Amino acid sequence: MSNQDQTLIFEVSKEGRVGYSLPKLEIEELSLDELIPSAYIRSEQAELPEVSELDIMRHYTALSRRNHGVDSGFYPLGSCTMKYNPKINENVARIGGLAHIHPLQEEETVQGAMELLFDLQEHLKEITGMDEVTLQPAAGAHGEWTGLMMIRAYHEANNDTKRTKVIVPDSAHGTNPASATVAGFETITVKSDENGLVDLEDLKRVVNEETAALMLTNPNTLGLFEAHILEMAQIVHDAGGKLYYDGANLNAVLSQARPGDMGFDVVHLNLHKTFTGPHGGGGPGSGPVGVKEDLIAYLPKPVLVKTDEGYHFDYNRPESIGRVKPFYGNFGINVRAYTYIRSMGPDGLKAVTEYAVLNANYMMRRLAPYFDLPYDQHCKHEFVLSGKRQKKLGVRTLDIAKRLLDFGYHPPTIYFPLNVEECIMIEPTETESKETLDSFIDAMIQIAKEAEENPEIVQEAPHTTVIKRLDETTAARKPILKYQR
Repeated sequence: MSNQDQTLIFEVSKEGRVGYSLPKLEIEELSLDELIPSAYIRSEQAELPEVSELDIMRHYTALSRRNHGVDSGFYPLGSCTMKYNPKINENVARIGGLAHIHPLQEEETVQGAMELLFDLQEHLKEITGMDEVTLQPAAGAHGEWTGLMMIRAYHEANNDTKRTKVIVPDSAHGTNPASATVAGFETITVKSDENGLVDLEDLKRVVNEETAALMLTNPNTLGLFEAHILEMAQIVHDAGGKLYYDGANLNAVLSQARPGDMGFDVVHLNLHKTFTGPHGGGGPGSGPVGVKEDLIAYLPKPVLVKTDEGYHFDYNRPESIGRVKPFYGNFGINVRAYTYIRSMGPDGLKAVTEYAVLNANYMMRRLAPYFDLPYDQHCKHEFVLSGKRQKKLGVRTLDIAKRLLDFGYHPPTIYFPLNVEECIMIEPTETESKETLDSFIDAMIQIAKEAEENPEIVQEAPHTTVIKRLDETTAARKPILKYQR
């Protein structure tokens, strides 16, 4: 919330106005001293605005209109799959038998919810080509760490404790080396070749008896499919390592190709991306992990199983890495993902990939004449441009992103991956219409022309937003976290 917004609500404050009403207590009213230790009770009343209900509603409604999300506008973040969240998902998640249950209820009272979770696991196993799935992890990076801990447990169970290194490509998502480090591994970087793919000769050079795993997403962060994936899997497996699939880009191969068929041993999925759970602003998320047969014993416990008596959580898993999250995952997001899978069906999920790839290639080809295209080849769900041409004119990629705000668009991912200078990473997803894509393309073309003819308008952007360009370094290091008169 900006200072301007906060000042507004304080400025309309008038003594005696009240914007709320509380129901009469049905229990005996207790004093503050009985509820809160005296050391934590304020000596003075908090200075809060006194406004009517109408004032407070208009204030927060105005703020909500300034927030950008997939329901309000195009959100082309590369590698994040910010696509439309079907409202049928919300309707199902609000069904009383799903929304009002408690995770501490007896298992026999929530068999329907457990059946839904088990069926979701079965669908995810089929989609990924894995042998078993856990829904426990809370999000993608948590899924990465969970998968790596299972790989670590596998090597330790085989007395192969020298495997302390995880290989990640130089174009990898930043969570990959971070997750590996938190899991107790050392990270080794493998280079990309001139085509933006993993350099096989460099991979052969870095793989050895200390390799625990190779972390990879396919297609990679540049939106390019690793055509030599089977050979890469063979190199890693022959050395005794495991192959880990970062599922952030699964939207590019959904129902067209399966990580398990490519040779991957572990995969995490982002249900809040590929499977349309709402996300952003720190959550919510869901990052299920699938594994091949030889890693099943190490799955987090409890494991959801089906027996003749129904569904129950199995805690008798002596080789398990243990629980990784309270209860069994983010249930509401799992419900939404299950609804999406069931309503789309196999043909619908296949079409997701077809339209995502079509949209990305259409945008890439239309924008290629106006920006540098570092990898001039067929892409999958996302692609990268470079603003090097505009940088020579004094316009940075950051300026282009700020200028897009004036057109009402959330900017794409910029300056990532790091191996592309002045990178602009765009993922349109399959849910956007051609009209939306064309409008965004026209805005990008106009900005490219402005960089040539009137660079100041781009350098000083944004011009139409409530807050103009910030000093980003100061904002990050010295944020203002409270209202200041």
